[in-house]
Formats: sequence, structure tokens, C-alpha cells
Amino acid sequence: MLIVTGAVSVLVDETTEGPADLVLDGGRVVAVTAPGGGASAARELDPEAELQTLSAEGCVVTAGLVNAHHHLFQSSFRTLPGTRGVAMRDWLPTMAAAYAAAGIDAETAATAASIGVAEGLLSGVTTVADHQLTWPAGSDRLADTVALAEATAGVARQLGSRVVFVRGSARDDPQEAAASAEAIVAALLRDAPGGVSGDGMLQVAIGPAGVHSDSRETFELLGEVAARHGLRRRTQANEQVDVEIALERYGRRPLDLLDEWGWLAPDVTLAHLCAVTPEEIRRLAAAGITGTHAPGCDLPMGWGIAPVAALRDAGIVVGLGTSGGGSNDAGHLLADARLAMQVAPLVGPPIPARAVLGMATEGSAIGLGRPELGHLRVGAAADLALWDVTGIPDAGVADPVAGLLWANPGRRPKHVLVAGVVVVLDGQLVALS
Repeated sequence: MLIVTGAVSVLVDETTEGPADLVLDGGRVVAVTAPGGGASAARELDPEAELQTLSAEGCVVTAGLVNAHHHLFQSSFRTLPGTRGVAMRDWLPTMAAAYAAAGIDAETAATAASIGVAEGLLSGVTTVADHQLTWPAGSDRLADTVALAEATAGVARQLGSRVVFVRGSARDDPQEAAASAEAIVAALLRDAPGGVSGDGMLQVAIGPAGVHSDSRETFELLGEVAARHGLRRRTQANEQVDVEIALERYGRRPLDLLDEWGWLAPDVTLAHLCAVTPEEIRRLAAAGITGTHAPGCDLPMGWGIAPVAALRDAGIVVGLGTSGGGSNDAGHLLADARLAMQVAPLVGPPIPARAVLGMATEGSAIGLGRPELGHLRVGAAADLALWDVTGIPDAGVADPVAGLLWANPGRRPKHVLVAGVVVVLDGQLVALS
């Protein structure tokens, strides 16, 4: 058993916090006690257990952050000329040309994933959802897509991160996309129920890029794969280009099409949701949709700002994602949580820091269908981030929990644990030490 003790405050969830000891065992939180009570609680649970302690002195402890929307492949393609502050219509082909020039294969994907996953862990992200939209071309495409998925999953496991591999599609042949998804599920999960591996470190989901790029057939065939294997479904909706192309091509808005194609349902998460009307928000809430806010992508690119307060007020669970390095050059989810808090008043009422931290943890986890992630209640996965709040940037901060976002924009955790295993120690990746 591992006892995490001495914290300034433990943010158990969005509404529960304070000084406490955490007792971890078997990759789970098994007790939350008053300060100093961890050892006695551990002895009650198992008198014979070997006890270890991890000092959280001077730290705020949160659940590990959950990045609900990333494109790890883009981590190798940051700040490309012609890709900043441009319309999405121009951005998409520029990025596609860069991918093709570099080569799209398992080796390239592994390199990019190693960057994105490591960056995430070093900024407190213990679970990352990788919406992979870019696939190899050639005569052996099916095997190559499986190899790419295996390479990404292997990198995450090596570094100690949980990963949700989202078999996406962007103008792919619908039949090929569905066959690839079936093959990836077979290779990565080997019939694990609900799309999640037995140890919870790997999940597979399904996700066309959006109605701007994928046809009704693609949505329907990938939806059938998801239904057969109990996979979550994810797509992107109501960014700038998505609305424009849907109106041009179909004379309808994206959510109209998603509804008709069977993609407004409780197992679906929609990323971005910048240009949604009040009526559409009510419609999403009635359908049980979850959402993902990506301000670090949408705001600087000029693609919109999701009305997060309105979505939440309607009862929609909203998570947080960075999106990829092609539009957000840093995969720092806590920094994007700070940005989400700061820009909220531009499109609605302010959102408190604790609520935004909740989005970056349990909100994201709910959208992934992972109730054990994103909080530190008893029974939760032992995914933790310890944030030192004793440095100069926190001087004068009256509320150290709110200060996680308001102060120190580049804040990084001191320690990070995934499934009770220390993966970042004193700011360094344990796997590379």
C-alpha cells in the first residue's frame, strides 16, 4: 500500500476537498482519511501490508488530468508555416500535405505519440484520447493501420500513460475504415468487453472527423463496429468549416445530419461545439450527448469559442481537450483549463476554477465512459497529480486550488501516478530515467 500524505489540499472531486491522506492499493484509491490517518486506515484494511509513503508536503493533489481530445500524430507538425490563424479550409490541406511529405506509418506515429504522451504526463495528464485521423496508403493498408495503432498504444504503455485510441476517419473509404476498425479492435483488445483492456490502460473508440469530411455511410458503418464491440463514439462538430461545408453540401447544419445518421446518442461525445444555437444546445442535452471543449485550438485559430456555461447549464457534461499540435502547439491541458476559465466570460458567465478543473478530470472521463477516472473517491483509479504550490508563482495566492489555474500558467506537477505507479518523479519521467 502507498500512502500519499501531507498535502495542502486533496481535490477529491469538484465539490470535495481539504487536507487528507490517500491510501492506494492495487491501482485504486482504497481510503481517504483525515490528515495523518493513512497508516491506521491501511492497517485496518490489511494488517500484513507493507506500507510506503509519498510526501505531498506543500502540494495540492488532484486526480490525474484526462485529455479528452488530442491528435497525437500532429505532435510532430507544430508551427508549420501557413497553418496559424488561417481558415480551416486552408489549414486542412496544408497539414495533409505535411503528413504525406513526412510519411504516414507506424514509425512516424510512434515518434509523434512519444512526444505527445510524454508531454501530457509531464503536465499532469494520465489519460489521453488520441483521435487518429491520418492513415497509411499502399497495398497493405489494413495491416499498416493496425501496426500504427499498435505502435501508438505501445508507446503509451512504455511511458506509463493510459490511452484511448480513437479509430478516426477523414475522407477514408467507408468500407476500408470499418474493416480497419474491426482489425484494430481485434489486435488491441482481444475481445475485452466494453472496449477497455483488463488493466484499464488501453481503450478503443470510434470517431469520424466530422460531417465536413465523412459520409453518411462512414458514420453508419463505424457506428455498427462500435455497437458490435461496445465502443464509445466520438466526432467533431460545429467548428467553422464543419458548419460551412454542411450547409454547402447538404443544405443542413451538422447536428441535423448527425441526428439523421444515428449519432446523437448518450454514447457519443462531440468535440468543439463552437457554433451551437440555444435550440441545438437543448437538443444535445435531450440526446444525452457529452461534449469536449478545446479552447487552446479553437480560440487562437479563430474557429470559435464553445458556450461552455450554457452547455453545462443545460445538463451537458463537458470535458476538456487540447486538440493536436497542428492547431495547439502545446499539449498542456492545465494551461488550456486556465484559458477555458479566462475566455468563458466572452460567451457567457464566468466559470469557477474548480468547475474547470472538474472538466479537465471527471468531465472528460465521463465522456470516455470511464467512471473510475477523473476523481479520487474510494474505488477510483489511483491516478494522481501532485502540484507544488510553495514556489514564487504561488506567493500571495489565498486559494491554492483556484491558484492552480489563476497563477503560474506553465505549471507542471511534481509527481504523477498512474494506477498507483509513480510515472513522473520530481518532474522527470521515470520510464526515461
